[in-house]
Amino acid sequence: MDTVTAPLQVTLIIGSNRHGRFGPVIADWLLGRLRHRDDLAVEVVDVAEADLPTTFAPAPEASAASAEITAKLARADAFVVLTPEYNHSFPAGLKNLIDWHYAEWRAKPVALVSYGGLAGGLRAVEHLRQVFAELHAVTVRDTVSFHNAGASFDDEGRLTDPSGPDAAAKVMLDQLVWWGTALREAKERRPYGGA
Repeated sequence: MDTVTAPLQVTLIIGSNRHGRFGPVIADWLLGRLRHRDDLAVEVVDVAEADLPTTFAPAPEASAASAEITAKLARADAFVVLTPEYNHSFPAGLKNLIDWHYAEWRAKPVALVSYGGLAGGLRAVEHLRQVFAELHAVTVRDTVSFHNAGASFDDEGRLTDPSGPDAAAKVMLDQLVWWGTALREAKERRPYGGA
């Protein structure tokens, strides 16, 4: 299969490592949307399973902790980042994972899915847009956000009204596929030369 028709390799990043986090519920729903598509192949990186130090010292332990994550990020043509909003921004564990990598993000698209209280995590999304722009990544315009996320899902982890989130996810993933395909093809013709 050539790269024009091959599914995009997408890495879903679950961005919370907080005890009692709600992220896995939304991640399960999101994985259903991702795996339903023939144009995407999905891998998962969970910040809660990443034992990355915060010192950025190039020690063997740090290399060992990041090896599997780095491989998944490097293989990806595109990313979906799922983030909660903590104190008007995104979690420190997610920032640490992002900061341990550089070339893996370059010239790739990032879709953002957020959850939180009244703001639905949208302030975290806006901060992430700035971070990914600095890393030469392209964030897609449309997002999926869950306001008062716990009330949107039943006790079995199913959306009580999936119509809005499902429609928003389709738009966002369509944009991700367009950008991912366009950037993959462009990099095949000419390697990205940004600083």
